[in-house]
Amino acid sequence: MKLESLPKSKETKARKIVGRGTGSGMGKTSTHGQKGQKSRSGASISAWFQGGQSPLYRRLPKRGFNNKRFETKYACVNLSDLNNFFEDGDIVTPEILKERGIVKKQLSGIKVLASGKLEKKLTVKANRFSSASVTAIEAAGGKTEVI
Repeated sequence: MKLESLPKSKETKARKIVGRGTGSGMGKTSTHGQKGQKSRSGASISAWFQGGQSPLYRRLPKRGFNNKRFETKYACVNLSDLNNFFEDGDIVTPEILKERGIVKKQLSGIKVLASGKLEKKLTVKANRFSSASVTAIEAAGGKTEVI
């Protein structure tokens, strides 16, 4: 058996040639039908368009309750930031963090995360600490205080 003797599969189907005269069977309107928006060139109507009437997603009322508005968001500070911006024996408070530009907004409070290394003895006062950050601060000889 040779490659050229194999039967033709659906993948090699000849493409439809339109707009080549009425004798071709796909001339004149080029398979677009008569008149209307879809027969014009460049016509594309989005799937959710409902002919100008108010769409379904706007006709249905909003329902349910979402607690996202009341969630507590913390401004995060990494150990690497504390290591870079503070000297040995400093006291770190949310006010000092904002003053030095480490934190832009305090939001609901400050949370200290354990990203990076801390090599300085610091007293850190914050609203929350990750467990790994507490162990890292205490390993460096510092203290943690929850506000």
